[in-house]
Amino acid sequence: MFDSVFTSIISNGEFSGSEFMIATAMALLCGLIIAGAYMTGNRYSKSFVITLVLLPAIVELVIILVNGNIGAGVAVAGAFSLVRFRSAPGRGQEITGIFLAMAVGLAAGMGYIWIALIFAFAISLVNILLQTLHFGEDNKGVRMLKILIPENLDYEDRFEETFKKYLRDYTYDEVRLTNMGSLYRITLSVVMKDGASSKEFLDELRTQNGNLDISLGRMVEAPDAL
Repeated sequence: MFDSVFTSIISNGEFSGSEFMIATAMALLCGLIIAGAYMTGNRYSKSFVITLVLLPAIVELVIILVNGNIGAGVAVAGAFSLVRFRSAPGRGQEITGIFLAMAVGLAAGMGYIWIALIFAFAISLVNILLQTLHFGEDNKGVRMLKILIPENLDYEDRFEETFKKYLRDYTYDEVRLTNMGSLYRITLSVVMKDGASSKEFLDELRTQNGNLDISLGRMVEAPDAL
């Protein structure tokens, strides 16, 4: 019974109408599972999740038609390689989703429908679990602080006492001249102390920078494009 999971429903490159329908239905089901898992904890567009649903079935059709034909298989591989040069770079999660959908479609196209289903379900489950556990997140609680300072004001060590009073941790990320060199913009990554008031923190800072612009916002995620 267990060995039947690893048996293809297509033999010698020949298939019947029912086998084709089963493989296509399984590819679509796997696409729905992959898209549903990707929608959990990720930013996504309607176009991309629909692509994840349909891509396994498209790959399955291509593979089932060229099964056993080496020449056609090489031609298809060349066609697929062109897609990379027609696409904008994507995030790591997007590229992983695309590769997973193609791998599942490949398995379904070769007739290994249960392997396709098990693999799609297992990887999607791991994906949801990692998202739920916030695996790999190292900037939780980190916020971005930007302070404008007049050019005639010595910013070094000027805010240290205030930072130690309200912040648990802080790092200078960037110091930039702006407004034709008349202002400095200091950018820091900061972590507020538990219970510290953001309003009191900003009020104290603005008394030290000449009441110029100060912003405290959510840390922008670093790009993870591959």
